[in-house]
Amino acid sequence: MNKGILPRIERLKEYQSGNFFLIAGPCVVENKTMPMEIAIKIKEIADRLEIPFIFKASYRKANRSKSTSFSSIGDTIALECLEEVRKQLDIPVITDIHSPAEAALAARYTDALQIPAFLCRQTDLLEAAAETGKWINIKKGQFLSPDSMKFAIEKVTDCGNHNVMVTDRGTMFGYQDLIVDMRSIPEMKELNVPVILDITHSLQQPNQKDGISGGRPAMISTIGRAGIAAGCDGIFLETHPDPATAKSDGANMLPLVLLEKLLTDLVLIRQAYLKTT
Repeated sequence: MNKGILPRIERLKEYQSGNFFLIAGPCVVENKTMPMEIAIKIKEIADRLEIPFIFKASYRKANRSKSTSFSSIGDTIALECLEEVRKQLDIPVITDIHSPAEAALAARYTDALQIPAFLCRQTDLLEAAAETGKWINIKKGQFLSPDSMKFAIEKVTDCGNHNVMVTDRGTMFGYQDLIVDMRSIPEMKELNVPVILDITHSLQQPNQKDGISGGRPAMISTIGRAGIAAGCDGIFLETHPDPATAKSDGANMLPLVLLEKLLTDLVLIRQAYLKTT
């Protein structure tokens, strides 16, 4: 069971010597019923495999390629949906924030706040997130080296909040592709915070001519397996019952029906990794 992080995640670091933890959910809250429906299915799988699970969904998408792209069903409505998941399923919930003003608002409904990769150097945002006292997941910018993340971490810890984790989501390779350098995982683990690998956004193909990001979801299993073998503490992924109809990032999401097989494989690899370390 998800013992130790329910309903909060204060003891998250204890899982660095056990099973990996999972941050998963849809890209964005698309309607009032969807978050709960997806969270129930993920939790059932995570419980069976004894994977600590944190539900993720953005209450609002601020980083879109086009101004006409879907953003939110409404900030308060979406946050209340996340809070309902948190209360009804007794699981921690994380969501993205994009400005200092959002930090205190989102913190009222969630257990952790996530800093998007493009904003990982935004000092006022990191400080505002830190001041909530919540766990802060900082996604490594595609433009940063792994060791540069120590400065982002320090912006949070210097505010007195030591509940920090970092997530790699690939490095820019030209204008329209990302590449995952597995050396980033052991390098960031030296920063003494939980290290997560985002195995769906790492396969994103941004900056397409039509203004809609592409992706290579067939490679999700490959990236996930490699990340667990490299020693990451957690896996981040976005999943949806029907990625083709998702309102954001559908091109690189994992179909929900494939989640159990993927996680089963990753658990076996994690067990093998622990035996060799």
